[in-house]
Amino acid sequence: MFKKFYKTFSNDIGIDLGTANTLVYLKGHGIVINEPSVVVVNQKTGQIVAVGAEAKQMLGRTPGHVRAVRPIVDGVISDFEVTEEMLAYLIGKAEKMSKKFIRPRVLIGVPTGITNVEIRAVEDAALSAGAREVHIVEEPMAGAVGIALPVQEAVGSVVIDIGGGTTDVAVISLSGIVRSKNIKVAGDKLNTDIINYMKDEFKLLIGEKTAENIKIAIGSVAEGEYMEAEVRGRDLVTGLPREVIVTDADIREAIMPSILQLVDGVREVLETTPPELLSDIIHRGVVLIGGGAMIRGLDDLIHKVLKIPIYVAEDPLTAVARGTGVILQDFDQYKDVLVSTNNVLPPR
Repeated sequence: MFKKFYKTFSNDIGIDLGTANTLVYLKGHGIVINEPSVVVVNQKTGQIVAVGAEAKQMLGRTPGHVRAVRPIVDGVISDFEVTEEMLAYLIGKAEKMSKKFIRPRVLIGVPTGITNVEIRAVEDAALSAGAREVHIVEEPMAGAVGIALPVQEAVGSVVIDIGGGTTDVAVISLSGIVRSKNIKVAGDKLNTDIINYMKDEFKLLIGEKTAENIKIAIGSVAEGEYMEAEVRGRDLVTGLPREVIVTDADIREAIMPSILQLVDGVREVLETTPPELLSDIIHRGVVLIGGGAMIRGLDDLIHKVLKIPIYVAEDPLTAVARGTGVILQDFDQYKDVLVSTNNVLPPR
């Protein structure tokens, strides 16, 4: 009776709360929001100036009293109030697309290995931002559901979710995560590697946004097609603007130590995986999801080192958000994959 009532008068919203980007799934509409996890705050008034794509445009371009904040660091909340504001903005924007009378039920993806305190912070932020009911799912599990892996069967599946702040490696079987590791090597670390390389090799200072653009344009861990890009920054010797040409070989040299660290983390997880599941993994392979899965040649490199099949999921960036959508479509069937299912707003 109540379920039918809520289905009619309340929205179901899935949120992939990422360090770099946050994606929002609205039941019946699909993925409706994909915006950077950035908020710009006016420190004089304490007011939010901009959220998402508009805020990212302001990164590195704000006056002293206006601060661009990334409230999610390494996949967990670093600034509770700003996260609450960001979630309120995203939930409000999604709700406008399908107006309902009752607050929404929200399912949020978080990294593996986060503490109960951090989970509680996510739940409280979502409740304060306007959710009626909050549920939590680990991102590799949501991603596995999103790419239609048989997570509920007694079969070993491995997902490597390479996000902005962290990489999650998870071995999944029977609706649970059997082995997992949260590696602090992901998109942001690669950006930092590129910034440091440009400083050391070219004596050029570049910003985070420029580093990310270079990584997307010519980032590759495999030798092959020659690629180059023009990079503009500040000359560390003269202090004046300067432009240099950077090749894919330069970027490969910059990011390779971090990539090998990531591969070692995957190896550690596989070394502690039960043998029965390993035989499934050798047969079925490992799937890469998240924005980092799109780095050219990464699947081949991991395959060469670990000697198991590696696949890149179709549209890897949206896998977790799509997974939250699948779970919300048939909530009772997927209840076992959730981390937390009991955080409901108390009656007023």
